[in-house]
Amino acid sequence: MPLTIVDHPLAADLLTVLRDRTTAPPEFRQTAERLGYLLVAEAMSDMSSDTLDITTPLETTVGTRLHRPVVAVAVLRAGLGLLHSVLTLVPDAAIGFAGVQRDETTAQPIEYYTKFPTLEQARVLILEPMLATGGSLSWATSKVKENGARDITAVCVVVAPEGLRRMEEDHPDVRIVSATLDRGLNSNFYIMPGLGDMGDRLFGTL
Repeated sequence: MPLTIVDHPLAADLLTVLRDRTTAPPEFRQTAERLGYLLVAEAMSDMSSDTLDITTPLETTVGTRLHRPVVAVAVLRAGLGLLHSVLTLVPDAAIGFAGVQRDETTAQPIEYYTKFPTLEQARVLILEPMLATGGSLSWATSKVKENGARDITAVCVVVAPEGLRRMEEDHPDVRIVSATLDRGLNSNFYIMPGLGDMGDRLFGTL
C-alpha cells in the first residue's frame, strides 16, 4: 500500500496553521479547504485520461478528459472539511457519506449512517483527515468495497504509524495521500503532535 506525502512548501505552511491551537474555526475551515486542493490534486495525479479534439478561439487542438467518474466519500464529521476541495476541482463528482463515531474508550468505530452513489468504475476518494488507529478508515474502505468500489484512494491530512499499519494489514491495495506522517498516538488514541480533534476544530464544538 503506497503512502504519498505531499512534500510542498505550501502544504507545510497550511498544515502549520491547522496545528496551531489558536487557529479559530473560520480560519481552520478555510485552511483545511486550501490544503485539500493540494491533497486531492495529488490523489488524482495517477488517473488516466481520454483525448478529444477541441476548438480554441484560434485553432483546433487536442485536449484531455478524466477517463472515469470521481466519487468523494466523506467520513463524518471531519471528512466534510475536505469535501468542498473535491467539488471545486471536480464539480461533477458524486458524493457519498460514511457516518462513524469513535468509541472514546476502545477507539473502535461505531457505524451510524452510510449512503453511497454508484461506485463501480469510479475513482473513489475516501476523505478521512485523521488516520489515527485506522479503525474508521478501514471500516469505510470495507463499506465502499462492499458497494462495488475497486479504485480507492484515501485522502488524509495527518497519518499516524499505527493507522498506517492497520491499513497495510486490512487494505494493502488502497493508496493513502497525506500532508504528513506524525510520530504516533497518545494514551487517548490522539495523533501526536497532530492538530487535535479535526471535527471539533472545523465546527467549533467541544
